[in-house]
Amino acid sequence: MPANTGNIGRTCVATNTRLHLIEPLGFKLNERAIKRAGLDYWDKVDVMVYCNFEDFLERNPGARIYMATTKARKVYAEVSYEPDCYLMFGKESAGIPEELLVEYQDTCVRIPMWGDIRSLNLSNAVSVVLYEALRQNGFEKMTAMGDLRRLSWKE
Repeated sequence: MPANTGNIGRTCVATNTRLHLIEPLGFKLNERAIKRAGLDYWDKVDVMVYCNFEDFLERNPGARIYMATTKARKVYAEVSYEPDCYLMFGKESAGIPEELLVEYQDTCVRIPMWGDIRSLNLSNAVSVVLYEALRQNGFEKMTAMGDLRRLSWKE
C-alpha cells in the first residue's frame, strides 16, 4: 500500500536507514498517497528499487536477512542484529513468499500478538523490529536525548 510505504520511508529518514523495495510493488513510487504519508520527508528517503529478489541478492552479496513473519519460531527481540543486516517484510496482504521463508527459516522473526489477530499494520511492524535492531546497536549516530530547548516548563 502506498500509505504504508510512505510511513516506512519517513521512519527510514528518522533512523538514517536505507529503504530497499523489491518489485512488483502494486503501485508507483510517485503516487500522491506515498508522499502524503511520508509528509515532506519523501525526497530525503534513501531508496533502492530491485526488479525481484534475485536482483536484490546480486546487488547485496552476502546480505544477512531477517525476515519478519507470523510463521517464525523466534521472537524479534530474541536475535542479535548485526549493524549491516537487512530486515525484510512482505506485503501486508500476503507476507513474504513461503519458499523464501523456508530457505531463510533460521533468520525468520515474529512479533508476538494476542489472540486471533492476523498481523500488525506493516509500517508499525517495520518500526517495532527496526527500532529493536537499532537499540541493540546502540542507536549509532542517532540523537538519543530530546531537545530540551523546545520545552516550556511552567513553574
